[in-house]
Amino acid sequence: MCIAYIAIHTHPDWPLFIAANRDEFHQRPSIPAAPWAEHPNVIAGIDCQAGGTWLGITRQGRFALLTNYRDPGHILANAPSRGKLTSDYLTQNQPAQRYAQNIADKATAYNGFNLIVGDLRQTYYVGNRDAGIAARLLAPGRHVLSNHLLDTPWPKAERLRQALDRFPLDQLEQSLATVFNVLKDTTQAEDHALPNTGLPQERERLLSSPFIVSPNYGTRCSTVIAVHASGRALLSEISYGSTGLATQRHDWPFMVEDTATTL
Repeated sequence: MCIAYIAIHTHPDWPLFIAANRDEFHQRPSIPAAPWAEHPNVIAGIDCQAGGTWLGITRQGRFALLTNYRDPGHILANAPSRGKLTSDYLTQNQPAQRYAQNIADKATAYNGFNLIVGDLRQTYYVGNRDAGIAARLLAPGRHVLSNHLLDTPWPKAERLRQALDRFPLDQLEQSLATVFNVLKDTTQAEDHALPNTGLPQERERLLSSPFIVSPNYGTRCSTVIAVHASGRALLSEISYGSTGLATQRHDWPFMVEDTATTL
């Protein structure tokens, strides 16, 4: 997953709102978001190649999301799968703070990543390219995570932030159409505003839009997670093919089992 917007306790009725795009090679096999056979409390997609997931939530309100940190000049051969960082949190009961700090303690063994883990009370961020790697508690607020550090103002991140900052969370009761439309923004950045991560400029340009379309690599799915203060929750996901057209949609409504965590 390459870009995510997360709002934590910014609205009295909606303690958690996540809108995210996963970008990946189209040939890489994956399974759309659904309850996992061996862990039915987990609702998430599955990366069939390396295992793990990029984004998910449990019926107890535990959630995790991951992006890669784009750093092609520093790739570790045989590094552990970063997708396990999210799936291990979702399938365990370890408190978010302890889990995040344990990951921070061994973070240099992995290729570049950004990890957010939490429940409906506390949320933590770990980036292994962050200065002084440590689990960082996120205060209530709105954040954007792309392929650099949390809240780095890349053009695509700022486009998504500005659009979703204007979205009234009250409208989640009516429709998710506006959110999915925002996530499907294919506007690329001007060349002078492109980040310099070590990729050719043409590649930087392709990757500079919130929604990416190309024959080999692009946005594979858009996902929305929303939890209401009553405990009502939803994970909704649209999958896309290489032309950017939707191929399927899955909606997974559920009740958070520990509704006290929404307070």
